[in-house]
Amino acid sequence: MKQRSFIFLFAGFLSTWASGGQTVRFVEKAGRIDILFSGKLFSSYLFADSLTKPVLYPVRFPSGVAAVRGFPAAARPGESVDHPHHIGIFFTVDEVNENGFWNNTFGLPKVRHARVSYRQEGEGRGILSTVSEWIAKSGKVLLREDRTMVFAPKERRTTVDFLLRLTALDTTVAVRDTKEGMFAIRVADGLREEGGSGRYLNSGGEEYEKNVWGKRADWVRLEGKLDGGPLGIVIMNHPSSVNFPAYWHARGYGLFSANPLGQAVFEQARGNPDYASFNLTLEPGESAPFYFRMIFYEGAYGKAEWDAEFESFAKNRPEEFR
Repeated sequence: MKQRSFIFLFAGFLSTWASGGQTVRFVEKAGRIDILFSGKLFSSYLFADSLTKPVLYPVRFPSGVAAVRGFPAAARPGESVDHPHHIGIFFTVDEVNENGFWNNTFGLPKVRHARVSYRQEGEGRGILSTVSEWIAKSGKVLLREDRTMVFAPKERRTTVDFLLRLTALDTTVAVRDTKEGMFAIRVADGLREEGGSGRYLNSGGEEYEKNVWGKRADWVRLEGKLDGGPLGIVIMNHPSSVNFPAYWHARGYGLFSANPLGQAVFEQARGNPDYASFNLTLEPGESAPFYFRMIFYEGAYGKAEWDAEFESFAKNRPEEFR
């Protein structure tokens, strides 16, 4: 696909949301855009020069309970302090033309926010589209990232659709098969499996990190108890995405990540002797789409509910608009 200027939206998804809900507003400040639901902060899209990638931080459940770890942005007493590159919600990957975008926390390479390309505020949903540049250690821009985030808050559930497209510019870009990626959230310590109350469940009905990590699935859920009540996070991978269904780099210590680009690494780690590498190569002007839905919910829900949600999600295809 040739590179062109566009805003891409899940047109079908918008029509599935019921009217009403809370009012979504975006407030721009230095290095960030606050995302407000009826005046209350849900999250902030952060893109200060000190960051090596744009992130959503903090992130809150509908009741206001923190969904993500505070460290390294604002560490809480007694909180885990491993993996400082895990901040809120983020999208990046290692091994891009031998540039390690995933682990880096200082300098180049980095993903630099360039501009807001579209914004729509309103009752029941808000849409924020951005353009970012993936910059190599040499300072050369390798990829353009077009991102649309669609926020749909309700009383006990917040749905966020992430529509991400990477386009190679004037250089062939190769992303090697790696487990270090890709669409991720570092959850609050109380929601992790190790030392917390969280438990993973995937679309195949398998539970716990040991059975979920490194396997393909349409969706994965992490559910537990924080502040006494059941709540959880679901990530769904849309069939239009590259190498669907994604593999899941879902760790008991709190990293919860969908990674379609780690095929050989995951298959080999799980003992599959017939593994094959999936190395993504983009020629200049070519693009790769990655579409995810993330739901922050309060209450307890099982496999049947999320299967039905995914079925509805998967029926819609993204449409591109100039």
